[in-house]
Amino acid sequence: MAIDEHHSPGPVVLVGEATEDWSGDARFHEYSTAADPIGSGTIPPVPVRRFPASLHAGQGTRLVTLDLSDPLAVDYPATSPALLAAFMVLDPGDTLTTVPDSTSELYFCLEGSGSSTFLRVGPGATPTTGTVQWAAGDVVTLPAGCTTEHTSAAAERSLLYRVTDAPLLAYLGVTPGTAQFAPTRYDAATSQARLAEVERHPEAASRSRISILLGNAAQPRTLTVTHTLWAMLGVLPADREQRPHRHQSAAVDLIISCAPGCYSLVGSEVDSTGRIVDPHRVDWETAGAFVTPPGLWHSHHNESGEAAYLMPIQDAGLHTYLRSLDIQFTPRDT
Repeated sequence: MAIDEHHSPGPVVLVGEATEDWSGDARFHEYSTAADPIGSGTIPPVPVRRFPASLHAGQGTRLVTLDLSDPLAVDYPATSPALLAAFMVLDPGDTLTTVPDSTSELYFCLEGSGSSTFLRVGPGATPTTGTVQWAAGDVVTLPAGCTTEHTSAAAERSLLYRVTDAPLLAYLGVTPGTAQFAPTRYDAATSQARLAEVERHPEAASRSRISILLGNAAQPRTLTVTHTLWAMLGVLPADREQRPHRHQSAAVDLIISCAPGCYSLVGSEVDSTGRIVDPHRVDWETAGAFVTPPGLWHSHHNESGEAAYLMPIQDAGLHTYLRSLDIQFTPRDT
């Protein structure tokens, strides 16, 4: 069978005696309407969403997934386009198993104590096992390929907050591969001591926030907790506010502890004084969480009379590597 190379409509593949030109899925879009798919409505924005502590109240070992797949228009669980957050409830002495569907897992222990025993199997690597002990205030990160049994201590219920990058892998159509870091525990006492040092610094009152970033020896350039995730342990002192800022990473914010009167304001614009225009208010509560979408201005406020503690977790490890984080603050004198 002869093929006219000069008039063929595109690349061809011979399948027996049939010829396919593979152009059936090709589409062409006018630039000005296609360059902003959120504005044109072809892809939905990340919603502002609050997840109350009542979601994980009571007994019953379970994983409470904070799933926004419907408003995000995806067919896999997701809290943001790249992140999946969940509360893990463990009754006394119970075990819950998680399977490897991500390259990064982060756990923050809100209450209780226990252990996570992992079996890691990766391409070309010898299977490894280990056990990480954890207690309230500890953070644990696990790399790709870990099948993990999480067990609560026999005497108490345990509650953990879990964030992974599973939606990113689902979108890319890939499975976890080579581990980019080793299992790591961030001790609560050490973290709190480092945060207290920052809070005591003479310039603390003039800084944009009082916080520490969790880093890992395997991430010397991005300075992030994993290669995709970013995590901050912060305190918002009583009667203080954190001025408006924005970034291109999505955040799934965990409120570790607070009294009534703490909240965030979120909006798309700021006025000439640096205040958010027509903001959406998100009230905080201890052991609750909320989503801060990428690109929106947001400020944090504490009118409770007591210090509040929070841990925003973002896909900013990935954005930092891509050089696309673009964090901005309103001027200090507004």
